[in-house]
Amino acid sequence: MASRNGNNVSSGGPSRVVCVTGAGGFIGTWLVKELLLRGYHVNGTVRNPESNAHLKELEGAAERLTLYKADIRDHENIRNAFRGCEGVFHVAAPVIDDKAVVSLAIEGTRNIINAAADVGARRVVLTSSIGAIHMNPKRSPDTVVDENCWSDVDYCEKTKNYYSMSKTIEEMAAIVEAKARGIELAIVIPAITTGPMLQPRLNSGLMHILRYIVGEKTNLPNAVTGYVDVKDVAQAHILVYENPNASGRYFCVERVIHRAELVDMLDELLPEKNIKARIKNNIKEKIKPYKFSNQRLKDLGLEFTPLKKSLYETVKKFEERGFLSLPKDMDFQKLIRASL
Repeated sequence: MASRNGNNVSSGGPSRVVCVTGAGGFIGTWLVKELLLRGYHVNGTVRNPESNAHLKELEGAAERLTLYKADIRDHENIRNAFRGCEGVFHVAAPVIDDKAVVSLAIEGTRNIINAAADVGARRVVLTSSIGAIHMNPKRSPDTVVDENCWSDVDYCEKTKNYYSMSKTIEEMAAIVEAKARGIELAIVIPAITTGPMLQPRLNSGLMHILRYIVGEKTNLPNAVTGYVDVKDVAQAHILVYENPNASGRYFCVERVIHRAELVDMLDELLPEKNIKARIKNNIKEKIKPYKFSNQRLKDLGLEFTPLKKSLYETVKKFEERGFLSLPKDMDFQKLIRASL
């Protein structure tokens, strides 16, 4: 195994050093895991190292993982975590459902890019969200949703979808800041992310699935949603980082389905829960899933995990953790906040 300044475990060459912000989260943990398996030394920023002990259990962590307590708005702490790194994966993001999230996200991302440039890092990979792509009422139903699509900021604000608003403006600010500071920037835009959790705490994406399972969701919305497996999201980050020609936006989505089809899949996985029977379906004419393209990531070699397999692994992990028995009247928003 390699030390911080030692050798790559696979090639015998110098270990490459990168930083992952938000290392303890759902996507962050899987990204750290994959980077360690490739022989990288990883600096990870977390808000509380003591509550992220799961990261130290990853293969290679004892030798090549260093955790830093840091807030992405604290320039000096971030610079300290980035020192010696050739690249940065900016995964951390505020998830509060409030207009304040917009300024927090922009401030944090600008800080990340400037700190990366200050210490001589050459490349930043930003984790965005499908919320920065699909929130546009003016989009034609025939439009193929891909990296060329942007959410309508005014519409996001009007509908109080501040998270999507923040991710859209954050991307725009990152592009401008990276160009000004000479940073190579690639942006991964995941859909709702499913798959087996490695972290101890639930996040909002996994809660989206769990609400249907435990019975907190009782009405079926007439809505379509994009999904992608967490392992694919981690792989996408590494692919765009390691390919010197990769730049710009990459839409990371395996499938777009109506919420009724999601319920069908979960009902098939957990027949004893009677999920489909519990949820009222008063929809007369279902919205059709929009067409999309994930070709840019496929061109880099990413093979997407089928949604059914991802949901199976999601549910198995829920079962292991005892989440399937959570009461349906639980305050899920409070549970998410407690997990932050």
